[in-house]
Amino acid sequence: MGCCSSTEGERDWNPTKNRRYTDIPWLLIFSLFCIGMALICGFAIATGGASRLVSGYDSYGNTCGWNNTNKKIDGVPLSGADMTAKKYVFFLEPCKFDVINRKIKSIALCVSKCPATELKTYKELKDFALSNGSNLCSYELTPTRYESSSERFSKCPKLPVPQSQAVPVFHRCIPVDIRCYAEFAQDFITFVSDNTVLRRVIAGVITSKEIIMGLCVLAFVLSLIMTVVIRYISKVLVIILTVLVIIGSVGGTGILWWLYADQKYALSNNSTSGLLKEVAWDNDKALLVYSIGATIFTVVLLLLMFFLRKHVSLTISLFHVTGKVFTSLPLLFLHPFWTFLGLMMFWVYWIAVLLFLGTSGSPVKNNSTGVVEYQMQGPLQYMVWYHLVGLIWISEFILAFQQMTIAGAVSTYFFTRDKNNLPQFTVVNSSINTLRYHMGTVAKGSFIITLVKIPRIILMYIHTQLKGKENACARCMLKACVCCLYCLEKCLAFLNQNAYTATAINSTNFCSSVCDAFKLLLENAAQVAVINTVGDFVLFMGKVLIVSCTAFAGILALNHQQDYTVWVLPLLISCLFAYLVANCFLSLFENVVDVLFLCYAVDKKLNDGSSGRPYYMDKELMEHIEKSSKMGKYKSPEGEGREMKPM
Repeated sequence: MGCCSSTEGERDWNPTKNRRYTDIPWLLIFSLFCIGMALICGFAIATGGASRLVSGYDSYGNTCGWNNTNKKIDGVPLSGADMTAKKYVFFLEPCKFDVINRKIKSIALCVSKCPATELKTYKELKDFALSNGSNLCSYELTPTRYESSSERFSKCPKLPVPQSQAVPVFHRCIPVDIRCYAEFAQDFITFVSDNTVLRRVIAGVITSKEIIMGLCVLAFVLSLIMTVVIRYISKVLVIILTVLVIIGSVGGTGILWWLYADQKYALSNNSTSGLLKEVAWDNDKALLVYSIGATIFTVVLLLLMFFLRKHVSLTISLFHVTGKVFTSLPLLFLHPFWTFLGLMMFWVYWIAVLLFLGTSGSPVKNNSTGVVEYQMQGPLQYMVWYHLVGLIWISEFILAFQQMTIAGAVSTYFFTRDKNNLPQFTVVNSSINTLRYHMGTVAKGSFIITLVKIPRIILMYIHTQLKGKENACARCMLKACVCCLYCLEKCLAFLNQNAYTATAINSTNFCSSVCDAFKLLLENAAQVAVINTVGDFVLFMGKVLIVSCTAFAGILALNHQQDYTVWVLPLLISCLFAYLVANCFLSLFENVVDVLFLCYAVDKKLNDGSSGRPYYMDKELMEHIEKSSKMGKYKSPEGEGREMKPM
């Protein structure tokens, strides 16, 4: 997109000054796209899709609770009926669920009332229909013929008819007794051979719901604590990582050389010949190649660890400062919740509109079943694709908005000299600045991720549809393409995040911010590599610690629960939730670390610690620079010249 084709000279960074509007054309494009999403929703509502979904419709195309006399469907004599008085949908076989097509395989009828009691005989069916006009058998079968007609077995519900209740809004008659869905559950879990074990597992989940909720709360509290205290244990975790890597690499190399020597000795003392001798020699050569390769890898790894050891202290210092950021800006903890809430609301809206579109198609009679189905044809199919692109783009936009807000708040913290006198409501002000100035940048960055996600999703869909049909070469090529697109997406996401930080600092448009951020990252490539390896390991260890503590507490709690025999699933549910919560909090931590590093790189580029150009950074980061200057990496600063007392 020509992001780095600008002929400008070196960027004159002006942290948190001269806030300007960025990428206005992209804001207009995104606004027009959102208007298109709204028009699709309006189309689905105007064409009756929303009314059919909310009010329900029978198997002959009649919307329940509506007058359908003007909506006669060719070839369907029972369509076009006035159902104003019949507001509820009744299924002849409500528990016969088609798992593959995700719908109830039953004739649906519009009725004025759902059966409030169980109906055991055809006489009770007739009395119920005559009392309130709710014909529970097919429309062409009158209530007076319920007991005598031979068609009652195919056109009437199976006896006994379970007690039902009308679900508000969706106007469906749903059986009260949940055991009615045993057949659906059996279809859904056909892959499970031991139904007895399955019932015990489900019973265990139901019985231990209080313990599961308690463990989820524990995981939340542990994640909150870990976000604050991880700065104190990061050094220990780095030492553990270093020791494990050295032991693993050196030990693995030693074992390979030992196996090679043992194989060599066995060959020299073995008199076998023929094929076995050739196999032994091949194994000997393979072990020699593996041993040499492992030795080279170990030597390179140890040299890298030796030369990059001073950069590890920067990672630990950044973790310390990140802990201070969360202490000074506690509202950062709430941002993932607001983002999650925004995503949930949008996804609910998106699914609702998709369902509206699914019932906005043209009514077509299924000749095999005789019922009416709504099929999406012509332009309606393009609306679905447009709606799908909207799902990806707007979801990425919401996530990018969070990243931009965090970048603005953290950069404000970093470039404020007196950290004890931060602006009030820094996080809120950052959100307002993003809304006011940088929505276009957020829209452009999220669109770039969307451009990569869409072909990856399409290739994954093609791979799923062709599973078992394509040859090995095509399967390998598809997987390679998906893998490459995934890696490209991750690289772009990382670059986007740093571009948002550059925009938050310098108020530049997306392309300029990408170029500036990329140059800074390239100038500090070694430090970026260390932060993204050592830092990721530390955060991973934090996630492992949270999940392990939750699992340990769960084992202690579930061990005393004697109401069921299988407690593996409740424990797995609790651990999964613990991992999701830990990932949410520590991903936020990682985001702040990345923002701080770019701010640190900008500060180091602009200032030298002298009285005329003092650093903005905290004491821990200045100590890292001082240590590096003693090693001859940086020029020795003339003086710290700090205008604040470092925290």
